[in-house]
Amino acid sequence: MNDRFTLAVTGQSLIKYDIRAIRAPAFQEVQTLLNRADLSFTNFEGTILGSHGGWPLKGSFFGCSDPVVLDALQATGFRALSLSNNHAFDLGPSGVLSTLEEVEKRGFLHAGLGRNQFEASQAGTGTIGGRRVAIVAMDGGPGPDFMYAANADIGRPARPGVNRLRLSQVIKVDDAAFGQLRSIRESVGYTAIDLTNDSQPDDPSYVDPHEEIGIARTIFKRSEIFGRSVKIDEYDITRNLEAIASSARDGCLVIAYLHHHHWASDWYEVPEWVGGVARQCIDAGAAMFVSHGAPVLQPMEIYRRRPIFYSLGNFIFHVRSEKSSWRAPEVWESVVGVCSYGQDNDLIDISFYPIVIGGEYGLKDRLLESRLVPHLATGGSAERILRRFKEQSASLGVQIELEGGIGILRI
Repeated sequence: MNDRFTLAVTGQSLIKYDIRAIRAPAFQEVQTLLNRADLSFTNFEGTILGSHGGWPLKGSFFGCSDPVVLDALQATGFRALSLSNNHAFDLGPSGVLSTLEEVEKRGFLHAGLGRNQFEASQAGTGTIGGRRVAIVAMDGGPGPDFMYAANADIGRPARPGVNRLRLSQVIKVDDAAFGQLRSIRESVGYTAIDLTNDSQPDDPSYVDPHEEIGIARTIFKRSEIFGRSVKIDEYDITRNLEAIASSARDGCLVIAYLHHHHWASDWYEVPEWVGGVARQCIDAGAAMFVSHGAPVLQPMEIYRRRPIFYSLGNFIFHVRSEKSSWRAPEVWESVVGVCSYGQDNDLIDISFYPIVIGGEYGLKDRLLESRLVPHLATGGSAERILRRFKEQSASLGVQIELEGGIGILRI
């Protein structure tokens, strides 16, 4: 095994177009950066319309892509993909099967989708540059129960789908509000069937009947203060942590991945529960925790000499920018983190390369056609992105130095 292994991680790749013909020098610099690493990783934020067909299961936020986009990701420099996210089931089980077929045909290291829960839960493993690497990829939703993979049962076939980390929305309320909610639920007359249709477990093993009330897929918890958090399903977190631990015991450098949309009110803030999941993954043996979902770059943290990337935002983002929430410049800016690991799979250093999707012209133009690929940022743009990332991460105890248009973190 080589003494040093470099792993490049990026924002999510919501890709719908073949970008291989784009010859912008600043994009070619990004490609060179990714191809220079021993392994480059992204989240394929989508589903493939392939030989298994499928039907849209969403409205305005539906998205699928032709198989050629996987060729484009490969040409860009990626050899490892997470497939667990809110768009992975947009064509139903048919899309899951097509995505798996096309990803496997191209030899990507991948995880997060499966023909049943057992397969979706498994780590994707491979040997790259003499180093054993594994990915365990989870999706925390929120999403309907039927998008998640399930094993066969008596009279019930297996369901292809996404590897789940069940997260339930928890709203903290005071005693007075809690009493009112209990009264409302009793007056409305919730039944066992209603609760099942809500897809919200309401048995004592999941909801404490004295302190919690489940209504319409939300848990209301008695508290001294009002607030919001999530509840993590013990079965799912244990199952995923064991997949990480098993791969680590086999000597793999393990990437633990989580996609979720349980964001804080402020996109730039990291919900407390995410840090708890990240640290559990690293305690189980992960060499890195990576998360996407919030469409902006969030701070990073170092825990036990292992990096935690709370959100790397977007790398490829083929959505139309008429929607006001996508107009903020931060949605189109991020970094590529090139992480160097030693023989023990502990971190040596990270170099952060700032990117702007579409470059400066794309930020001004705001047309999708101008924002198809990421450009390596320079000058004032590089300074702005890196300084914001440096200041955010400093609040979590991480000291990033700025040197010549890149950020450097040394362990």
